[in-house]
Amino acid sequence: MLNILAVTFPFFALVLCGYVATRRALLPQAAIPGLNSFVLYFALPCMLYRFGASTPIAQLLDFSLGAVYLLCALLMVGLTIALTRKGPIGWNDAAFGALVAAFPNTGFMGVPLLVALLGAQAAGPTIVTIVIDMLVTSSLCIALSRLDGADELGAARAAKLALRGVVVNPLPWAIALGALASAMGLALPGPIMGTVGLLADAASPVALFTIGAVLARSQINSKLRIPAVRYVPVVLIKLVLHPLLVGGVGMGAIALGLPLERFGLTVLVLVAALPSASNVSMLAERFGADNGRIARIILLSTVLAFFSFSAAVTLLV
Repeated sequence: MLNILAVTFPFFALVLCGYVATRRALLPQAAIPGLNSFVLYFALPCMLYRFGASTPIAQLLDFSLGAVYLLCALLMVGLTIALTRKGPIGWNDAAFGALVAAFPNTGFMGVPLLVALLGAQAAGPTIVTIVIDMLVTSSLCIALSRLDGADELGAARAAKLALRGVVVNPLPWAIALGALASAMGLALPGPIMGTVGLLADAASPVALFTIGAVLARSQINSKLRIPAVRYVPVVLIKLVLHPLLVGGVGMGAIALGLPLERFGLTVLVLVAALPSASNVSMLAERFGADNGRIARIILLSTVLAFFSFSAAVTLLV
């Protein structure tokens, strides 16, 4: 366990650094969008491209692995909405609660953390989950959030807006270009690859620091007191039910003869054990959901994941 904590601690410590820097006003809140933009448009795409280009194309096109993760994502969305859509929580808040329960923080935290724990071969399965969450899980939850007529946007139009957001998001394109380079055996010229490498190396520390800053900003700007019963259950669904569901479905798939490797399943379970994705807070704000509730789910899941994720690694690795 101590060996596992020695690996995971620096990642969560960087999140804490960003949180403290923002709470203490060492990092102005006005600077946080700039950090987000650097990570989203420069550092993280370079990191994903590098991993994609160095990963065998068969791992990036693993149907069995993708099918198991997709099924679990859909089940997570359905179960979370069924359990939480009651009282003051309508479709809008329930759908974004489902998204924050089903969407792990794979891009900013998962890829570098799992590669550090399991080696470079963990990048392929992890990238598959990123694509599914960006293309399917996010679009589905945004469409569902419109079912209560919260505003003039219908479900179909909201889904189109979500897909348009995917098109302008550089991360899927970076993954696609990396996969293409892997499939065709292409390599960037040395100076360009050196630049990509420098940006890729900056992705992990800056992304983790930014997560902490975003969480602190959300907490500072949250004015309303939210009952724990409205967000703690979703945190438990994310950190406990999600990895158990992925593990159970994966073991069932293997028992049925689906060609799913044990290592790939281990990566999927650990992805599911990650805390909630921090970008869901921005989506919730954009579509008028209770962003204070979503921010608390993300913050609490990130704090508790230091222990729960480390425990999952200890059991599985």
